[in-house]
Parts: sequence; structure tokens; C-alpha cells
Amino acid sequence: MDPKGLWQAVLGELEVTISRANFATWFRNTAIISNEDGHVVIGVPNIMVKNWLEKKFHSDIKATLSKMNSAVHTVEYKVGNIPAAHIASTAPSMPAKRAEAPASKSSQASLPIQSAAPNNLNPRYTFESFVVGSSNELAYAACQAVAKSPGTKYNPLYLYGGVGLGKTHLMQAVGNEIIRRDPSKRIEYVTSESFTNAFIGAIQKKKNSAFVDKFRNVDVLIIDDMQFLAGKEATQDEFFHTFNALHQSNKQIIISSDKPPQLLVQLEERLRSRFSWGMTTDIQTPDLETRSAILQAKAAAQGKILPLDVIDYLARHAQQNIRELEGALTQLLAACEVRNLEPNVALATQLLAGQAAARPKFKPLTPKVVIERVAAYFDLQMADIIGAKRDKEIVVPRQIVMYLMRHEMNLSFPKIAQAVGGRDHTTAMHSVSKIEKAIEDDDSLRGDVSAIREQLSTVG
Repeated sequence: MDPKGLWQAVLGELEVTISRANFATWFRNTAIISNEDGHVVIGVPNIMVKNWLEKKFHSDIKATLSKMNSAVHTVEYKVGNIPAAHIASTAPSMPAKRAEAPASKSSQASLPIQSAAPNNLNPRYTFESFVVGSSNELAYAACQAVAKSPGTKYNPLYLYGGVGLGKTHLMQAVGNEIIRRDPSKRIEYVTSESFTNAFIGAIQKKKNSAFVDKFRNVDVLIIDDMQFLAGKEATQDEFFHTFNALHQSNKQIIISSDKPPQLLVQLEERLRSRFSWGMTTDIQTPDLETRSAILQAKAAAQGKILPLDVIDYLARHAQQNIRELEGALTQLLAACEVRNLEPNVALATQLLAGQAAARPKFKPLTPKVVIERVAAYFDLQMADIIGAKRDKEIVVPRQIVMYLMRHEMNLSFPKIAQAVGGRDHTTAMHSVSKIEKAIEDDDSLRGDVSAIREQLSTVG
């Protein structure tokens, strides 16, 4: 097996054991540059990657290399320029519904993003600069599918999640990728507030036709923060007609909000139902590994290399969203520059420790709270959830209760079974497993579970 083939095989093994965020961040642009007498030298793009692979993944890499080639006994990492022909593919296998034709070499090239008309897109928001982890991989895959086949794949695409989790980045990445593939495409990115202001301005200046031309004659309409159309009935009506015109013409619509469609109760029902026509997916709070990868990527973009202990401290300190991560990193790097110091944990603690105490504290979840919230969501009584009835409209909410107790509270199966009417623990195991499998394919169920999670996150 040649070095490139060997490294490709190793990457294939590692991909299934390492988080997507770490795999995409640390193994991109790496290659075996020599393999002589059982000594393998792996080329890496910079010292940061070298340090990370040596300290975090060396044992996994060596074991996998030895598995593929029993003659391998030592592994070394070297920083340097690696010929593109030697680099194996590290593109993670995103969960897609169908295979897509590979883009031509010319379309893969790094071309400047140009459009036939102004579109409000930020050119920095690309798929390449987005760190993928377990909290956002489904949304990422859906956005990539839309970018490859706008108007035919997942239309509309509806992304939701809390503040600062990357919704805007992903939405604009779709627009930038579509333009890169076809600069003639007309794309309009707008916040719901800007859409409202444009509509009001068109009425005041009697330029309704110009407004209609701007928003109904595009190939892709991206509208951010849909929740802020709440209470604006005339604007909702106008967006309803804009949505219909675009959808009927197979033009792509991408929407973001802080909640799933069914929880936007201040929007008209006819809008909420249309938002659920295509693909609805959430972006959750990034886990520790993803936060660490984001920090490394953000620091590297500024030409900085952070020690591993500093990365770990920042990642554990800033747990709410990516903006909090960026803020912590910016604060630390600014202090280091002013004081002419290298980043260290002591300085990070001095700067950021007080912020953790200032965060609002929420009461821990209890089984009773979970049962109450699920029962209220499905218009049931708590007695229905913990009772013996086997009606479908009760069984599914009961299974969701057990799923949430397992995933949100980390309760054991016997404790879950006891909390939900003193059932057998095997019933809890079956219920959790059933919901885990069902939410992969059932958009409606996934939306219900996410909506209840959103409510549980504000328990206080």
C-alpha cells in the first residue's frame, strides 16, 4: 500500500472513533511523507496541529497505522509544505439523503465570491470556516445539500437554535457557496427586521412594485430571525405571499429562528405550517470537543497558537454559545497583547473567572418537571403520562418523557421507570431506544422533542 493509500485507510478508521469537529480540524491537510524501516513521518501544516496530534491522538494514530501495516513501530510528525497530490481526503461523510455528483475541479477552486447584484452576504461565512460537531452536523449537512441543489432539496430549509450558535454563519455559507458555483444567481440575505423596514418604506414611498421585484424575483431568499415578525400582521401577510411566489417557482427559501415553527405562536398558522414543508433542523449548544476545535480555529485565524490547558479552560468556561467563546478568546488575546504576555491559564482565570459567577443560575431538572412540561405540550394530564393507558396519543408522549429523562437528566433506566409510574426498567430502555431511532427520520417528532427541550432549558 502506498503512503497516500495507507494514510487514507488510517483516516477512515479514525473518522468513526473521533468527533467530527476534531477530525475535520486536526487531520485536514496531513499526509504520510515517508515510511521507511517501520518509521512513519506524518507531515502537518503547522506547529499547532503537530502539538495536538502528539498530545491527543498519537496513541490512536500509531495503533491504527500498526493495524494497517504491522511493520510500523514509530511515528513522527513534521511541519512543512505538503504537496497536494500526497494529501488524502479528510472530508467527513455527512449524513445526506442521496448521493450528490462531485463538483468539477474548476468549481472546487478557491474563487472570489462575486454576485450579479448586492446580496448582503458576508464573504467570511463559508463552509470551510465552519467547525462541525455533533451539535450542528445535521444542519451542516442539510445546508450543503441545499447549496448543491437550491430549490429542489429541502425547500424551505428552516434552522433554529439559541443565540450565537452559528445559524447566520451556516445560512450565509449556503448563499456564498451557491454564488461560487454560479455567480449569476440572485441571492438576497435579510433579517426579518430589515424585511419589515423595507416593506414599510415601500408603502410610504409607494414603491410596492420595487419591493416585490426585489424579494420575489430572486433565486434564493435567506431571512434571519423570523421570530421578530411576531405581531407584525401586515408584514407577515406580505411574507406569506412572497413565500408562496418563490416556493411555486422552485426558488430556495432559507429561514432561521430561535424556536421551531410550532413554538412561534405569535406568527400566523398558515406561515408556521409552510415553514414545516421542507427540512426543519436545530443547532444545539456545542459540546466540549467542538468548543475546543472552534477555539483553535479562531485562534489560528489570528495567527495564534494556544496551549492545550488554555484551550481546555476557555472551552469549559464559555459553554453557552460560540459568541461567548469568541468573546473569551478575544479578551484573553487582547490582554496578552497589551501586557506582552503569552496566553496562560492564570491570566485567563484572572480575566474570566468572575463572569461565571454572574451567569443566571437555573434550578436542576426533576422528573416531575419533565413530566409536567411534556404533558402540557401534548395537552395531557400528568396522570395520563404515569398511568396505565396505552392509547397512542399517550404512549408517544410517555416515551418522550423517558427519552428526555435519559438524555437531559442522565437518569438510569430503573430510576426512569420508577419515575414514570413504577414500570419495569426494560420498558424505559425500549422507549428511549424507540424515540432515538424515530427522531432520525420523523421531522415532526424531532421538532416536538426539540421544542420541549427548549422549554426545559428555561426552567428556573
